[in-house]
Amino acid sequence: MNPRLLHAPGAQPLDPADWLVRDAVFAGQMAYRDRLIAERPGTVLALDPAGRAAAQELLEVVLAALDAGYGVGDLVLRPDGVALPVDRADPFATIGRLVQEDMLILDRDLGETEHRLMGGVLCFPSRWNLAQKMGRGLLGIHAPVSFYPESLARRVQRFFDAIRPGRPLWRANWLFYTDPELHVPTREHEKFDKGWDGPRLWLRSERQTLSRLPETGAVVFTIKTDISPADTLSREEVAGALAAVDALPPAEFDYKGGAPMRARLAALLEEAA
Repeated sequence: MNPRLLHAPGAQPLDPADWLVRDAVFAGQMAYRDRLIAERPGTVLALDPAGRAAAQELLEVVLAALDAGYGVGDLVLRPDGVALPVDRADPFATIGRLVQEDMLILDRDLGETEHRLMGGVLCFPSRWNLAQKMGRGLLGIHAPVSFYPESLARRVQRFFDAIRPGRPLWRANWLFYTDPELHVPTREHEKFDKGWDGPRLWLRSERQTLSRLPETGAVVFTIKTDISPADTLSREEVAGALAAVDALPPAEFDYKGGAPMRARLAALLEEAA
């Protein structure tokens, strides 16, 4: 509904003080993240040895950015009362249990034309798989997105090249599903049926940020994910979502669900009338 964010990539300046978000579902999301990191580390954690220095730097940046709701010492006391040891030998496992954001680091060597995925914690992927994307450049990461090479690749790479320490950017991404599951680590070419005849429609929104680490120069990509029942949106919000859908280029329209998704939104708007 914000015109500045409507057309991809839609990146906007971000106050560094607003880099991390802690909201009303913190306790529930963090409990889920704790379980995933303990039970599925091979799915939600990855780190190329060449990215270790950047991952360790990122952990220190996250610790410094925690708000007054945390108690920081030998153990970090999360706002939900969980005490965590700071394990600097496993930086992404620690980061993933401290904040709601998933965090990825991307970097490129001298002479490379693209930033490559060097590691991260990804508890709440939306139809992609961290291990499968490791080591890939931005084009390879977005391989299943048919419109990315022509429409977005150059603009996104320019953002990665231009971003400066202390001057983060943010953008929004959104999808509609008929399942509220946050953890959807689908591999490329793996069949994924959204099942548009499901009983309830859910809005999956992502607050994404880009920033550069001051010491290693790696780019940090964060994703704060929320799932909301679409039938709790106001009539104005449903109308805004429908308008955003209608403004999508054809390839992106199909990627986000096409005519079946639009039909579900139109029905919601009719019910809200």
